[in-house]
Amino acid sequence: MSDSLSSPVAWQELILGGQKSGKTRRAEQAARDWQDAAPGRSATYLATGQAWDDEMRARIARHQVDRAARVPGMQTVEAPLQLAQALQAHSNPQTLVVVDCLTMWLTNWMMPMEATASSTSSTSAEPSPDWGAQRSRLLQVLVHCPGPVVLVGNEIGLGVIPMGREVRAFVDALGVLNQDVAAACSRVTLMAAGLPLQLK
Repeated sequence: MSDSLSSPVAWQELILGGQKSGKTRRAEQAARDWQDAAPGRSATYLATGQAWDDEMRARIARHQVDRAARVPGMQTVEAPLQLAQALQAHSNPQTLVVVDCLTMWLTNWMMPMEATASSTSSTSAEPSPDWGAQRSRLLQVLVHCPGPVVLVGNEIGLGVIPMGREVRAFVDALGVLNQDVAAACSRVTLMAAGLPLQLK
């Protein structure tokens, strides 16, 4: 493991980055550092991704194997929609919780695959009516967690403005979510090419 990925564990950290930037690896390293620092400590991984197709099922299985090797003993809990409830249930003073990732969580609310597959009309650009309440609850739970939390998310707003209405709405919603979570966290890190840049 590169030393560039290691740093003292923050009580709440948001790790942003592009695809394969090293953000999940950094979160896993934080979990391992937390576990190794004192006896009795544990880590829980809240997974928001869903196995929509064969490629996604294979990807999830591969990540599970890699995660077990990098952070032995870390529990995995699936939380594709009710993320705030899962965070509240699994956070405690001896457990670091990794949330991976916020982008998939938003995708599950704004662009649910089952709705897309069954609909013949264009998908809505608006999130589910429950989305605002879920986002607010996550922020409330996050600031009151009794143990450390590391959240992973994608930074996708650095390119050109998307042409599709639905995609523009998603990029906007993700940008707002990232800003809200960043404001609630004590540390915010941007990953690029496996290297961390501390923003806060």
